[in-house]
Amino acid sequence: MGEPSMTTPCIVAIEHEAMCPPGHLGAWLSEAGAEVEVCRPYVGDALPDLAAYDALVVLGGTMGADDDAAYWWLPPLKHLVRDAADTGVPTLGICLGHQLVAVALGGGVEVNPRGQQVGVLPVGWLPAAAQDRVFGRPHGLRGIQWNNDIVSELPDGAVLLAATPDDEVQVVRFADSVWGVQLHPEADEQIVAAWADGDREAHLARGLDQTALIGSIADARAELDAAWRPMAEHFTQLARERMDRRQTGDGSARTGDGSAG
Repeated sequence: MGEPSMTTPCIVAIEHEAMCPPGHLGAWLSEAGAEVEVCRPYVGDALPDLAAYDALVVLGGTMGADDDAAYWWLPPLKHLVRDAADTGVPTLGICLGHQLVAVALGGGVEVNPRGQQVGVLPVGWLPAAAQDRVFGRPHGLRGIQWNNDIVSELPDGAVLLAATPDDEVQVVRFADSVWGVQLHPEADEQIVAAWADGDREAHLARGLDQTALIGSIADARAELDAAWRPMAEHFTQLARERMDRRQTGDGSARTGDGSAG
């Protein structure tokens, strides 16, 4: 895919299906000064060589983190995530991507026993988040969730940054340079409308008003942008630091312990 840039950090995003694009996250990363390339293995793209990139984003999807037999790229992608963690490549997993990172690094995923979580929901930030290099200073109080599965077991060494009142994992620093978010900061009402269409019968059975649900996301757009854009800016800064190290021949150097200060 890409060739290393000398002046612009290059971030590769793994897209698992067309209905789960980079969305706002891709725009925010670009606006923060990064070049974003999208790898689409579901249409035959080969997984990237991390040596050509300064950061890795793993997006969401409707498959499960353990559906290796049905989706050829999941096993090598987990290997890629492990390589990224070992070599200090900044990595961000979103929803399914967050779950894939957890499994790749030794954690576990399960179907949420409380059922699918959808809508603009509170984020339960924990004290550890305040000094985190990606999610600290500042962070929002709400985010979009749309998930059936959750991370049920954290890998050794992971730091929980946010959780629901029921102790469901929302945001994690999995390793020094690796983060995961159960929420969907990249999504907007158009993306969510496509997801809702696929869940229409299940939502009717639960009595959920999809029109109101999608409308609530549109109404919260300014709040969500203000809350989650800083995440993309901080992540781009880590990619820029990685680029600088790569140019000085220290591309394998770690980013630190993931905390600020």
